[in-house]
Amino acid sequence: MIDKSGEYVAFTSEFAFNGAVENYLCDLERKMQSTLQEILERAHETSLEWDYGKKRHDWLEDYCAQLSLLATQIMWTDETIRAFEDLEGGSESAMKDYHGLILKRLDMLIDRVRADLSKELRIKIITIITIDVHERDVIDKFVSQKI
Repeated sequence: MIDKSGEYVAFTSEFAFNGAVENYLCDLERKMQSTLQEILERAHETSLEWDYGKKRHDWLEDYCAQLSLLATQIMWTDETIRAFEDLEGGSESAMKDYHGLILKRLDMLIDRVRADLSKELRIKIITIITIDVHERDVIDKFVSQKI
């Protein structure tokens, strides 16, 4: 699969164009969906190790832009929920600690975008920085309002 900006995503298995056009186009659509689902599942699994293995600012090179962004937002949602659960469990600094982690990850992306990058990678990182800034602001509001 190739998007309009030229980003390429390989199918996870072979695909054959067989039969009538209306049939193989439907098969192709299903193949595209299943491929993206498989890649997203892998992206989510590997994103669980951002703090222990491959850092996010390097991890995002392994996945197409949309799936990198989606996995990033899934992780933010999971981590925000976890911070709320930790607060309920008695950890008074859980949200502040998570805010610090967001700032650290944001700083790493900002450092990365200042390097010599391909156009596609630069756009991907800038997009994720934009989303991260919004996420940072939301968590900052939670902290400042003691939510």
